[in-house]
Amino acid sequence: MAVVDAAVGVHALPESFRALGSLPAIDYADRFTLATDASATPEQWARAMFGDVPGFAQQVIWRGLLGLRLSRGRSPDTVAGWRVTGRGEDWIRLEAASWFLSGNLVVRAAGGKVSLGTFLYYARRPGHRVWPPLSAVHRRLAPGLLRDAAAAIEGRTRPDKDRTRPDRNRVRAPESRKGRTR
Repeated sequence: MAVVDAAVGVHALPESFRALGSLPAIDYADRFTLATDASATPEQWARAMFGDVPGFAQQVIWRGLLGLRLSRGRSPDTVAGWRVTGRGEDWIRLEAASWFLSGNLVVRAAGGKVSLGTFLYYARRPGHRVWPPLSAVHRRLAPGLLRDAAAAIEGRTRPDKDRTRPDRNRVRAPESRKGRTR
């Protein structure tokens, strides 16, 4: 199983990575990094991780628990309902907000590694109460999200795979991995 390196805490992340965020301040930050031979653009990585539209589990967490306002439907300007608010040659930034917090998801793909960063700003008191227990679940799921995205991208680019199956790149929601160990 591929090892995913993790860094949690604003000061645990390099300034060059933190600078990719767009929030007025950062109350929570993490970054998960996977070394991989899979090659894709940052947007392709983001879509492999989260999909074009939010799935059921994402809806429950992002809309239900965090109250994030997500776009509906597929769009080149969104990934899983999060707005694309910045991009560079090796990174993409997604943004969503609720009445009590704002968030960025940053995907960076460079040097044989892909990283997923999460930045949150607590705009109101509920953010301080809601996110900490959810962050423990988030940190448990993030490594599998990166591994599943790498598998999906490798499957897409491997010439021996069946390219006619429309669901070949689907990344399963975390709940569908019951019984699997990571």
